[in-house]
Parts: sequence; structure tokens; C-alpha cells
Amino acid sequence: MALPPIKTVGVIGTGVIGASWTALFLAKGLKVIVTDPAPGADARLRDHLLKHWPSIPNAKVTQDEYLNNFKFVKEIDAYLGDVDLIQENGPERLDFKRSLFAHLDANTPEHVLIASSSSGLPSSEFITECNKNPARILIGHPFNPPHLVPLVEVVPHQGTGDAYVTAALQFYRSLGKDPVLVKKETPGFIANRLQAAVCAEAYSLVARGIVSAEDLDKTMTSGLGLRWALTGPIMTNTLGGGGDFNHFMDHLGPALKTWLDDMHRHEFDVNSQDVDVLKERVNEWTSQTNLKEIEESRNKRLAGMIKSKSEDYV
Repeated sequence: MALPPIKTVGVIGTGVIGASWTALFLAKGLKVIVTDPAPGADARLRDHLLKHWPSIPNAKVTQDEYLNNFKFVKEIDAYLGDVDLIQENGPERLDFKRSLFAHLDANTPEHVLIASSSSGLPSSEFITECNKNPARILIGHPFNPPHLVPLVEVVPHQGTGDAYVTAALQFYRSLGKDPVLVKKETPGFIANRLQAAVCAEAYSLVARGIVSAEDLDKTMTSGLGLRWALTGPIMTNTLGGGGDFNHFMDHLGPALKTWLDDMHRHEFDVNSQDVDVLKERVNEWTSQTNLKEIEESRNKRLAGMIKSKSEDYV
């Protein structure tokens, strides 16, 4: 089953993720219908769009077209027949999503793809009241900020139709994204689980006084992060084994077990006083920095790095 081309996108929720998605959709020439019940959301969205415009890579439209090809509406129901895809960015609450997705499923044409930006709730948990066509519902989880970072985790539930999975992957690729297919639902999906594992050890090292928060971050940005931005952990380890992953595992396996055993003994406990110690040590560093400048610098460098990586593979 071939689905119609996606030309109009409905965006529900315009927080950090929803606003960033909207910026990307508009920059790629799509028409966007946007809704958010929060007071002042319309004005904040326009401010976000102006802020994001200079950093969006490979925009296909002029700035004027970008800023004028969306409609902000208080209620999206009247427009549900006009959209080809919905990108939901609401609260990470099961009750909210169950009600919303039941409503969207009942009131959109059956071909409309409905994707959630949920960062951890699998769609199988909130499609329970969808009776019309739950096969077109899946997760399209971006990495923040979506208008810059290429990763999107496409996570179907067991009943998601193959045609809709294919359509989602093709759609995100058409935006310049680099989607990955998560074949089985798992809490937190893939990226957040990897992030949680690294952060848990990072928190432990800082809370235990082994390294400062600043030097912990430097360890990632000046070392691991540089390599992983170009070759992920599997390929990095393969190259580290002289092109032989088996050799790498055989060589470092015993050391890896020792490190993991020590990590488990000092596992960070989110319900202990370790959290207060961690907060104090992190805030001691971040309170002396200009976070706005750091964010702007990060986004500028991200855009440049993403552009460089895309050129390498042309």
C-alpha cells in the first residue's frame, strides 16, 4: 500500500521539541498546522522560528516563505482532514496520550500517519483506545534539537503496518534526517538507554569526587564524543581491534569485566544523598558559565559538523 505524499504536517505541542520540529518542517517547504493550548504559545513559536532560522541546514525556502507557511490554531480538529502526517509533542503522560491518540485516530482519514515524539513511552501503551486504524501510529522520537540533530528513532508497536513504517522512514529521510528503526519496543528506546548508561556512570564519578563536572564533560567532548560522532562504539571498537571486533573483545574482555564489576559496586543511586552531592558539584561549575552562549555556540558548531559529515558521504 502506497501512502499519499506528505505535504502538510500537523504539529501538536510547541515546546522545545515541537517548535524545533516546526522549524524543520517549514524550512523543508512543508505546510504546517500548529496547535498548543498554552497561553502565548503562538508568539513564543514565532520567536523560536526566528531564532532557529539561521542554523537550519539546507533550507529549501526563503525566510519569508518559512515564516508564513504555517497556521497556528486553537483547535486542530477542523484541519485534521487536511494533514498528511501528525507529529505529536505533548506531555509524557500516559493518560494524556491515550486520550489524545484515541481522538486523533477517530478524527483523521485512515491514511494519515500519526507519530509521537515520545522519548520513552512505547506507543503500544497509549493506543489502547484507538479503534479506527492504530496500524498507522508509531514513535518518531527525535534528538534535541530536532532541526539540527539528524537522529530519529522510528519505533513501531507490534501492530504498526509495514507501509506506515516505510513511509515514516522515507519522510524523515526526506527532511535530511538519519532515522533508525527500533525493531522491538523497549522502555527508553535506544538513544536514551545509551545516554542513561553513560550519564549514570558520569554522575557516579562526579559524586564520588573522582573527577570534576567540568573535566568529566571534557573527557567526552575532547575524547569519546569526537570519535563517536564519526564512528559509533561498535565500529570504534572494531577499528581499535585492528579491524577485527573478535580480537578487540578477546583482548579487552577481562579488563571490561573488571571495570563493569567496579561500576556495579559504585552504581549511582538516584534515591540517595549522592544526588545532593552531584547537584552541588555540577552547579558549582555551571553557575559560573554563560549557558546561553554555550547553547548558541553548540548549535553553531553542530550545524557545521553535520554539514561536514553530510559532505563526506556525498
